[in-house]
Amino acid sequence: MNKLKHKVVLITGAGKGSGRILAQAFAEQGSLVAANDISPINVEEVVRQIITKGGHAKAYVDDVAKKVGVQQIINQVEDDFGRIDILVNHAAVEPHIPLLDLDEWDWHRVLDVNLTGAFLMTQSVGRLMRAQGSGVIFNLITGSTRDENTEAAFIASMHGLEGLTRQAARELAPYGIQVCAIENISERIVERVFALLDLQMEER
Repeated sequence: MNKLKHKVVLITGAGKGSGRILAQAFAEQGSLVAANDISPINVEEVVRQIITKGGHAKAYVDDVAKKVGVQQIINQVEDDFGRIDILVNHAAVEPHIPLLDLDEWDWHRVLDVNLTGAFLMTQSVGRLMRAQGSGVIFNLITGSTRDENTEAAFIASMHGLEGLTRQAARELAPYGIQVCAIENISERIVERVFALLDLQMEER
């Protein structure tokens, strides 16, 4: 994956889970990692680990569910690195609350982060990638391994994200932007993301 060297990779929710794993994996390949998370403690720890190992990374603390936050992240990344080659939408919240006990605030927060956040990031980064003439966007989707009886908001957001991914792929393809959905299984996430990147780079 030498083709990833010096590529600018923006990862949301990079402080933990698959986002953290991917941030470290991309850094090991020589990519410039823009690591976003709403928690400064988690994401700054990831960045410190990457830098300690000789990699390049910077933390961007903001809420991807808010348009102002998304614009701040993207503007800062563009100022720091000049471009964004790969976007990984990983930020997500998942309350373990049955449907009949789920309050409206939790419902909206899940949809805001998991679906609206991915939409705002895809739209804003997509505009930047359109100007560049290329880019890759990954949406990490979790669903098949979950108990759908107890996570109504989360499951709804993941199905919505699948639909958003399909439509974004159709609309952004003419601009040289690839949009892909990947099942979020942390043990295999690096293998799957890198395999798709290999395939897409070969096709160009």
